[in-house]
Amino acid sequence: MTGEVVLPELGENIETADVSAVLVSVGDLIRLDQPVIEVETEKASLEVPASAEGRVAELFVSAGDTIKVGQAILVVEGAARAVPPAREEKPELEPPDGATERGTQEQDAAVLAFRAASRPSARPEIAESVPAAPSVRALAREIGVEIRDVTGSGRAGRITRDDVKAHAKQLLRAASAPGAASSSSFSVPPLPDFSKWGEVRREPLTRVRRVTASRMANAWVTVPHVTQFDRADITRFEAMRKDFNRRPEAADAKLTVTAVVIKMVAGALTRFPQFNASLDADAGEVVYKKYVHVGVAVDTDRGLLVPVLRDVDRKPLLQVAREVSELAGRARNRKLVPDEMSGAGFTVSNLGGLGTTYFSPIVNWPEVAILGVGRAETRAVHEAGEFQPHLLLPLSVSYDHRLIDGADAARFLRWIAEALEQPLLLLLDEDGGRRG
Repeated sequence: MTGEVVLPELGENIETADVSAVLVSVGDLIRLDQPVIEVETEKASLEVPASAEGRVAELFVSAGDTIKVGQAILVVEGAARAVPPAREEKPELEPPDGATERGTQEQDAAVLAFRAASRPSARPEIAESVPAAPSVRALAREIGVEIRDVTGSGRAGRITRDDVKAHAKQLLRAASAPGAASSSSFSVPPLPDFSKWGEVRREPLTRVRRVTASRMANAWVTVPHVTQFDRADITRFEAMRKDFNRRPEAADAKLTVTAVVIKMVAGALTRFPQFNASLDADAGEVVYKKYVHVGVAVDTDRGLLVPVLRDVDRKPLLQVAREVSELAGRARNRKLVPDEMSGAGFTVSNLGGLGTTYFSPIVNWPEVAILGVGRAETRAVHEAGEFQPHLLLPLSVSYDHRLIDGADAARFLRWIAEALEQPLLLLLDEDGGRRG
């Protein structure tokens, strides 16, 4: 009996993945659910388990390959059990265009050039009524094309990948035409030949880095950024935190500055709902989220990953501390699944461990704000007629100025600072934000 192991569904709108490691060889005996390859998607790195057990007869992939959902990975002989792929095939009026072009240099250049010359769509999702395959809609999102504006050349007006590319090129030509808006000042010139001055080395961008670059470029062009700064006097808070961490109940949940800040941010988001929102510019509406999901930026050897803590406002502080630690560990060990990196309404980035102070984080669109936390420093503060040492924590909030005014940001940041300075007040009134 033989069984085929295929790449299963990995998450919403994920059609392909890059193979980062092959964990078995031809001739190996494998067990059911044993990891056989490691793949990297747009959101995470994860292991693909075997859906059959037996001896590996054929192996179809190698490290560096890009494979599609449903594509065969290997064949097992003597399989004791084989599980068919769980992917539900969706009817198509015509076969989707080849997805292998997604990582080509041509598309990467088109992404950068088009974003420089055209404002990306503010809509995070494409209406299902648009006659286009999922891979075509994904391409449109990646290069910032509003797919509803594209004229389809396929059967019954179906939109193809070539239609999307042609529409992007048409917008580029219009933007660069004489008399057009001065988008040419944002064009990306070709790189010089660096090898003229010495030896160089080139490496392909990882999938995580490509997606990060694409999203940050999209956010920078889409969101009118403003950053405001403040600082919190955490002298008493830090003494309380260190004292608690010496207690037995803190054995499995050490309180970190990041965990406490995330909990305070959750309180702030219930009191300032415009910071837990998204702007739908096309519809002229603001989308307010009634849930409080907070992303936390984690530095890994593959780049920045942002796992999401859900319903932070409803969880006790020690549970938040445990989840922060667990998610950060899973991110660094490549164990996150895509669902654990989606759905955030606000993000916290703590660079204090690297020694930085104030910085200007970039808003993670379609969110409208992000909090940056720096390294606390002891400074002399004039108090009661003399200078006293105080521990001051740098805070930075970047926000979308289309939705949030400077006064709103000042109040939001000051509220977080005061909550850190007097955490007991927040604990005594944890439901206060829900009364508004």
